[in-house]
Amino acid sequence: MIFRFLRSAAAACISRAKRGRLCLALAVVLAAGLCACAGQNNALPADAPTVTIGIDPFEPYCYLDGNGQYAGIDVDLATEAFTRLGYKVEFQEINWPDKDSLLQDGTVDCLWACFSMSGRADMYQWSGPYMYSRQVVAVRADSNIRDLADLAGKRIGVQATTKGEGLFLGKIPSDLPAAGQVSSFATTEDMFAALRKGYVDAVCGHEALVAGWISTETIAYRLLDESPLKTELGVAFAKGTHAELSTALTQTLEQMQYDGTTGRILEKYGVDAQKAMGGDENA
Repeated sequence: MIFRFLRSAAAACISRAKRGRLCLALAVVLAAGLCACAGQNNALPADAPTVTIGIDPFEPYCYLDGNGQYAGIDVDLATEAFTRLGYKVEFQEINWPDKDSLLQDGTVDCLWACFSMSGRADMYQWSGPYMYSRQVVAVRADSNIRDLADLAGKRIGVQATTKGEGLFLGKIPSDLPAAGQVSSFATTEDMFAALRKGYVDAVCGHEALVAGWISTETIAYRLLDESPLKTELGVAFAKGTHAELSTALTQTLEQMQYDGTTGRILEKYGVDAQKAMGGDENA
C-alpha cells in the first residue's frame, strides 16, 4: 500500500516548478521512511526543500520575539511538522487580504495563521484541523456569573471587529442569551479596564488573549468553563494543489497530537491543551 501511494505521489508531482519540487521531495521523504520517524531525523540536509508559510502575526500564535525571530504556537507546530516531513520552513508575513492571490501565484505555499476552517471547506486544500480556536468569557472573581446562561441581560465588553463582538451583536449565530448592553473597545487592555472598574459585567474574546491577560491576575478574574464559540484551525493550500503534501501534513499533525508534542507546545504558550484539542465538550 505504501509503495502504491509513493508511485501515485511521484506521478502526481511531475508538474509545475515549485509545487512539483515540493511534491517530489515529499515522495522521496516518504520513500526514505522519514515520515514514520516522528521527528527522529531533525537535522535536515543543506539541500532539503523549503516550504514558504504565509503568516499574519497574532500573539501567541505567531509574533516576533525579543531576538527578532518568529515564535508562537503556529510557528512551533509548523517547524516541527515540516521538519518531520523533511522540509525547511520559511515564514513570510503577508498582507492578509492578499492571501489567496499569494497562494495562487506561488509566493507562499500555504497559510498557517490561526486560520479557521469553518465556512471555508471548499475554498482551500486543507491540512488539519490541528487544534480548536475558542472564544472565552471572563468575569471578576467575585461575580455571581457562573455559566453562559447567567449572561442574560448583563453588560458585556468585547473588542471591536472580533468574533466576540460578532457573537454578542448577533452577527454570528449562537445560543447565547441576549445581553443587556454590548460595549466595544479598541484594545484588550481597555476591555479589561472596563471589567475591573465595573463598567461591564463580563468580557468575551479569543482564549489566547483573554487567558494570557488574566494569567497574571488570577485573583482578580476567572474564566467561565463554557465557550460560546469553538472553531477548527487548519493549514490552507491553494485549492487543487499539494494534495499529497497536505495529506501527509494532516497525518503528521495527528501524530504530533498523539505523541504529546502539540500539547506541550500549547501549554508552553499558556493555552489549555485538552480544551484546545477538543478534549472537553464545553471547550
